[in-house]
Amino acid sequence: MIIHSKIDKGIIRHSNQDAYLAGQLAPNITFAVVCDGMGGANAGNIASEIAVKAVSEYLYNSYRENITIDEFERIIKNAISSANLQVYDRAKKNEALTGMGTTIVATVIIDNMAVIAHVGDSRIYLINDDITQLTKDHSVVQTLVESGKISPEDAKMHPRKNVITRALGVESEVIVDTDFLQIEKNDTLLLCTDGLSNFVSDQTILEIFKNNEISDISEILVNLANQNGGGDNITVVTLTAE
Repeated sequence: MIIHSKIDKGIIRHSNQDAYLAGQLAPNITFAVVCDGMGGANAGNIASEIAVKAVSEYLYNSYRENITIDEFERIIKNAISSANLQVYDRAKKNEALTGMGTTIVATVIIDNMAVIAHVGDSRIYLINDDITQLTKDHSVVQTLVESGKISPEDAKMHPRKNVITRALGVESEVIVDTDFLQIEKNDTLLLCTDGLSNFVSDQTILEIFKNNEISDISEILVNLANQNGGGDNITVVTLTAE
């Protein structure tokens, strides 16, 4: 897998509460973790940094030869649950961090199979000849769309579009959504925070992938999000199958 990434605080925010890590557990095993922290002062960046570090370390420590993708689904769920408890406990011990939390999207890819996991409204997309959102936002607006109360078009401009219904660190336990997918040659998994998805449309993302070298895309997407307002921190990670 070819890995590219870019992180930026955006134009409006004074600090960056996103965090990410991507790398290889073995020559045929690639992983990525992206978090978008929330909370006052520095609490959001503390939550996201704790979560990225905790999940990445759990994955590294769990690796062994001949491990399967099914085993990694259990491992990634346990890793995120462990990170959740670490963020929760840290907030309980420090009143200044009360209410902090973070979204998370993560993936592990073994050869041509991937497991994905997420909590919150950061996203994972599959991009090839088309673009497919693989994660479903845990948000108030997504709930309204699913219930038929608003349309997907209305959701984009809804005043509560940034209110999430599930996050790491808010409660002592968290529900983690997971899924599997097969990866073909030249497929790309795009992991991003809502600093990208709220400012650049899915169709525009696809066009950028079609018309640019993969090595340039993360920077192009971040720059475009900033051109379109840059109202939030922006993190983009691309994992492309060779």
